[in-house]
Formats: sequence, C-alpha cells, structure tokens
Amino acid sequence: MIKIVHGIVHGKTIKLDSETGLEDGRKVEVILRSNELPGPPPGWKPGSNETAAGMMASSWTEEDDRILDEIHLQRSKNSRREITE
Repeated sequence: MIKIVHGIVHGKTIKLDSETGLEDGRKVEVILRSNELPGPPPGWKPGSNETAAGMMASSWTEEDDRILDEIHLQRSKNSRREITE
C-alpha cells in the first residue's frame, strides 16, 4: 500500500496531518521529501557576509582536501576519444 500523508518533523517524531489508516505497531517504510526549499546553513546569521565555505573552515580536514583534489583530477582528465578515419 502506498499513501501520501503530510506532516511536520519535531526531532525524531513526525506529527501527521491525518490518520494513516494503519493499525498501531505496523512496520512501515518512510521516505522523506521536503515541500520547501532548504533554509540557510546552520550558524548563518542575517546580514552576515561569511560564506558557507568560511563557516565550515573550523571543521574542514585534510581528508576533505584529498577528496576535492581527487574530484578535480578526475574532472580534468581528457575523456574524449580521438576519431580515426
């Protein structure tokens, strides 16, 4: 059975707008999809000129740098094949 029910998240609890029609104790699978655009990143204050990258600087690691370097190298490779006649 598939039924779309809307609700509001409160921590680990979702308060639904309507009854589910299912008995208590029934196991279900929940797929979350927000109907709104995401808000500002955590820690952002109105009027702040700080970028998201600047706000993450304190938690950035060398592993993060390594991953970005690897992505850059993969994107830089020439993936086009030469056409031979």
